[in-house]
Amino acid sequence: MVMFLMVLFGGVIIARVYTIQQWEDDRWDKIKLSEQQIHQEIPATRGNIYSDNGSLLATSVPFYGMAMDPTVASNEVFNAGIDSLSILLAKKFKKRSRWDYKRQLVNARKKGKRYVRLSKPNINHLSRKEMETWPIFREGQYRGGVIFETVKRRYLPFETMAKRTIGYVNENGQGAGLELSYDKVLSGKPGEGTYRKVAGGNWRLIHDETEISPVHGDDIETTIDVNIQDVTEAALKRRLEQTKSEWGCAIVMETATGQVKAISNFAQNSDGSFSESYNYAVGKQGTREPGSTFKLASMIALLEEKQLNPEDTIDTGDGQYQYADNAIMRDAKIGGYGNLTIQEVFEHSSNIGISRLVDRVFGINEKRFISHLEDMGIMDPLGFQLVGYGEPYFKAPGHEDWSGTTLPWMSIGYELQITPLQTLTLYNAVANGGTMVRPYLVQRIVQGGRVIKENEPQIIRKSICSQETLEKVQSMLEGVVSRGTARNIRNAHYGIAGKTGTARILEKGRYVRKYYTSFAGYFPADHPKYSCIVVLNDPKGVNLYGADVAAPVFKEIADKIYATDLEIHQPLELMAKPEHDRFPVIRAGLETDLKLLCEDHFQLPLVDESDGAGQWVRSLRIEDSVHFRTNPVVKGRVPDVRGMTLRDAIYLLENQKYVVTFKGEGRVVSQSRTPGQKVSPGSQIQLQLSW
Repeated sequence: MVMFLMVLFGGVIIARVYTIQQWEDDRWDKIKLSEQQIHQEIPATRGNIYSDNGSLLATSVPFYGMAMDPTVASNEVFNAGIDSLSILLAKKFKKRSRWDYKRQLVNARKKGKRYVRLSKPNINHLSRKEMETWPIFREGQYRGGVIFETVKRRYLPFETMAKRTIGYVNENGQGAGLELSYDKVLSGKPGEGTYRKVAGGNWRLIHDETEISPVHGDDIETTIDVNIQDVTEAALKRRLEQTKSEWGCAIVMETATGQVKAISNFAQNSDGSFSESYNYAVGKQGTREPGSTFKLASMIALLEEKQLNPEDTIDTGDGQYQYADNAIMRDAKIGGYGNLTIQEVFEHSSNIGISRLVDRVFGINEKRFISHLEDMGIMDPLGFQLVGYGEPYFKAPGHEDWSGTTLPWMSIGYELQITPLQTLTLYNAVANGGTMVRPYLVQRIVQGGRVIKENEPQIIRKSICSQETLEKVQSMLEGVVSRGTARNIRNAHYGIAGKTGTARILEKGRYVRKYYTSFAGYFPADHPKYSCIVVLNDPKGVNLYGADVAAPVFKEIADKIYATDLEIHQPLELMAKPEHDRFPVIRAGLETDLKLLCEDHFQLPLVDESDGAGQWVRSLRIEDSVHFRTNPVVKGRVPDVRGMTLRDAIYLLENQKYVVTFKGEGRVVSQSRTPGQKVSPGSQIQLQLSW
């Protein structure tokens, strides 16, 4: 019975084998083919990201993984090259010894294994070319057995520069920065093709008539200036390391267009180092109470009411002032500032001065204050080009969270939240003659060298305030640097206008002794080309105000930009070479005074027809006579005081409300501001004197 069952079972097997071979051959061939061959998409090459001058910021570069089929090479080739190949592999990858590599490849050859992985896909093109010359590998894939598997990866030529702004996209579609925000543009459209399974379980594309080629991604050209970006990153990171701040950011923007020329963000890691892990300049986590930089908006609102002038005064008291619910407003100066003009309130950043003014003007009509903020455009989302940008938060009068302290505290930058980019946009509008433009980062989308979309500057508000108010706040911003809280960054080469900011940080519903420090402004002050904001969050040390922490970073960035951008330099007039002769050294001054000194040689003055007054004149020698030509003084423009006595020069300049400093003795031989240049009142002018 057992024998019969065994024979019967064997017969069934033979019958089944015959059936499969004769009748089901096509079916099983199809199953086998379906397991070894699939039809799937062919990934497209991702587009490039460029800076404003065409420098590559991000591109897709092929990297290679390396494997080997050790059964391909002949015995002669394999045996002659295995020792040298093992040495080179150990030296290149440094993860295994030469003996381990040799043992692995020899054993795989004996067992007939046709796929041995030797490296992950981290080999660049130059390394691949080098490896193709190694023993055994130099015979190629079909005689030496080497297999290079291509993987496209994003490569940043400038490494960490603007890394967070450039961003990334992972396999799950998550990411940040431009890579995520413009993913659809950069990624292109995948194709389709047939892939066949090869040794080692890998798939290889078969180029046949069913293949549909992919459409590669478009390129994007940004507004980033790599030189300004480099300067900004270096200055910010250096200051963060010095102050051991939690995080910091800086933005540089072109005044007229709103083009962002640099964005830098650094946060402190657990080991104390700094890296770009989040875009605080733009993102939601960077949305904070700005502190005193918001006083610019409050001052614009006050001046727009036409009830105040910069010369008006207010008593700020002894440095403390009590509002509703026993809330105490304090100034930074112990003992207070006492009586201050409105100009000085802003220059010294008096919390009491600003808040009392706002409470006095808008206390009975709080909605009026909010209306002015709306007119400025600061309450609207910016619609920036990066995904995840932060939106402003403002309380509304009459809402349940509005209290008796909201208006005065809002006037100095508390009980509201905005991003550094939104603060900068307001300051940029003041620099831009009152026109608020939308910041933007991508200026073109390019497909195969052809521009398919170009972004032009967009106006958010044609005018954030009246021209009269604008000129007043411009003067105040210059005064902050000339005489106020940021006088530590004043310089004689060009003017800076801006405002310091220091706000205590709110944690778990309470304000703690940690500070959000900032400086926002623009330069050169008399003809602004760039605006900039610098923020350092929670710096450590003794001096923790915006003037001490953030303003020096602003100045370092501005100094280096000014030194390299010749377009923002004012042309210098050539000084006439003085004539050393028997005539007195009389070059310029008041006509009546000069006539007394030149009675023997005086001729009728050559008065310009355009200015018949002829009060202030410049001397001109013609043969043996001294002639005089009018030296017009125009309000708002720097007079030419060269050749004058110090008394006359100070009289003219201070009447124009400029701040005068001087060096040397004698008459004025040079002045730091070009004659005829339009300079706001409160600007500093340095004179050089010599006999």
